[in-house]
Amino acid sequence: MITRDDLMQIGQIVKPHGLQGEVAFTFTSDIFDETEPPCFICELDGIFVPFFIESYRFKNDETALVKFEGVNSADEAKELIKANLYIEKTFVPEDVEQSEVEGVDYYLGFRVFDEKGDLIGTIEGVDDSSDNVLFLVMSPDDEELYIPATDEYIIEINDEEKTMSMDLPEGLLDLYK
Repeated sequence: MITRDDLMQIGQIVKPHGLQGEVAFTFTSDIFDETEPPCFICELDGIFVPFFIESYRFKNDETALVKFEGVNSADEAKELIKANLYIEKTFVPEDVEQSEVEGVDYYLGFRVFDEKGDLIGTIEGVDDSSDNVLFLVMSPDDEELYIPATDEYIIEINDEEKTMSMDLPEGLLDLYK
């Protein structure tokens, strides 16, 4: 039996594509560059159901199209709309970091420190509505801060302790309050 602990969410099916059972899904991970699993797992009515991949291709940077074996019409594809899409963790190569697989959502719950070691706050959300992805950080004083989620400002990440050290330009935090 497949359990949630065995899986890694990679996206969600958004709509049928064409008349032959192909579906479009948005993906939250670039794991496709690293692995080719034989199937995707869809969560349907709380049950994890494997669907073997006949073919898939990228439509753009956020959407891919997949044709599952046994799904051969637009009506059958409609049954999968809004289903969360997963792959089994066993298909993720060992050298791929968890953050690469899960995207910026991986950092939710991380404590953020400045270059001096002072706590800025805890990452409680991610705003990826534009090309400039921002971490929503809640400060110890319960202030919402928006910090650019860019490698340019990140000094160090400790996955085990769930901490991130950042070197932010002076005054940046005041802009994003």
